[in-house]
Amino acid sequence: MGTPTVQHYDRRAASRVLARLAAPGLFASTEPPPPVRIAFRTRALPPETGAALTQSQRMYLERFMRPCRPDQVTSATHRLTWTDSAGIPNTGYFHTAGSGPELAVIARETVLALWHSLSVSGLPARAEALPARDHGVLSATTTDHDPHEIFRVGIEATGRALVQHGLIAADTPYRGVIEFARGIHDSGIFTAVATRWFWELQASTFRRGMIPVRLATQPDGSVRYTADSIAVLRAMKDATIADAHAVMLRATTEEGLDTETAVAKYHDDLDLISRQYALLPADTRPTCLAATQHDIDGAGVHVLATVAERFVEMFAALAGSVEVVEDLTEERPGTDPAGDDGVFYVPDMSCRHCVRTITALLESMDIPLVDIDLESKRVIARIRSPRNRSRVFEALRDGGYNPVDDVPAQVPGASVG
Repeated sequence: MGTPTVQHYDRRAASRVLARLAAPGLFASTEPPPPVRIAFRTRALPPETGAALTQSQRMYLERFMRPCRPDQVTSATHRLTWTDSAGIPNTGYFHTAGSGPELAVIARETVLALWHSLSVSGLPARAEALPARDHGVLSATTTDHDPHEIFRVGIEATGRALVQHGLIAADTPYRGVIEFARGIHDSGIFTAVATRWFWELQASTFRRGMIPVRLATQPDGSVRYTADSIAVLRAMKDATIADAHAVMLRATTEEGLDTETAVAKYHDDLDLISRQYALLPADTRPTCLAATQHDIDGAGVHVLATVAERFVEMFAALAGSVEVVEDLTEERPGTDPAGDDGVFYVPDMSCRHCVRTITALLESMDIPLVDIDLESKRVIARIRSPRNRSRVFEALRDGGYNPVDDVPAQVPGASVG
C-alpha cells in the first residue's frame, strides 16, 4: 500500500503548480479552423414592470450580490442560442447598445480553437506526470482538480469576461468586435476581472446576462472600472467571504463537522461556498490562481497574461472567418424523449461547479441522474412525465441556467467545419 497523498489548501502553491505546467508553452501552434457559418436565434428579455432587471436577475441580486444596487447593474436586452462548430448548444446574451450577438458566437469558436491548441501542446502529458504532492495541492485548493480541465475552464472564463463586458461596450470608444476585444485586453480588464471579482459572481451573473460594473474612458483611450464599480466589487467579495467563514464556523463547531465534510456539504447547499472562500485565512481575498507571476527556471511565467493575449489574438483571427447570421426560420417545437430517461442540454454548464450544482438540484427533486457530460453539455435523468420535465427546467432557470430540449439544427447552408 502506498502512502496516502497529504492534501493541503494552499492557493499560492496551487498557482505555482499551474505556472510550472504552463512554462514550456501552454498552446501549440495549430492551423486556424476552417471558415464556418453559424446561425443564432434571439429572444428579448423583458424586465419587470418599472424595473431594469428581470425577475430572476433581481432575485439573484437580492440574495447573493449585496450591497450591489439594481442601478449599478446593466442587464442584457436579448438572449441568444446557437449550435457551435463542434455541434454543442450554447446560450449567450447581448445588449442592443453593446457589441451585438456576434461577440458571443466568435468568442465560443475562440474557446474551441484554444481548447484544441491546449490539448495538443503536451499539457495533458505534463499534467499526468505531476508529483502526487502537486495533485494533492490542486485537489485541496481548486474546484476543478485536473490541471488540463483547470486551464480549459480558464480559457472559457476569459471568453465569458469578454462577452459580459460587451453588454457595456457603449461605455468604451471601441467599435467593432476586434477593436473591442483588443481594447479590453490592452486596458487590463481581464486582469481586473481576475483580481477584483470572485469566481461565482462572474459565472452566475454571466449566466443571467448581467454585469455589475461600468467602464470609464481614460485620456489615453483605454478604459477602467469606475471608482463606484471597484467599491461595490470589493464590498460583494467581502460579504461573500464573511458568509463563507460564518458557515464554516457553524459547521465545524455547532455541527461538529470536519473541514472536508463541511466544504462538501455547504458547497452544494449554498452554491457560493467552496475552498476558494471558505478556507481563506482571515483578512485575505481570493484572486484568480493564474493572476500571479512566478519565476520558473529563471523566466517569468504569467498564466493569465498568456491566456488573455492568445485569446484575443485567436479571436481577431477568427472574426474574419466566422460568419454569424440570424436564423429567422420558424422555431421547432420542443420534443419529449421516448422512455423514462429525459435527455436535455444545459448550454451554460461550463465547469465542475456547474455539474455539482445541477446534480444537487436534481437530487433535491428526487430525479435520478443517469449521466451528465460537461463536454457536450448533455444531461440524462429519469424524468417520468412532461410535468416533471417542466419542473426541472424551471428549477434550472431559477438557478441561472437555460436548459434546452435538444441540439438546434443548423440552418440550410450553414457549415460546421
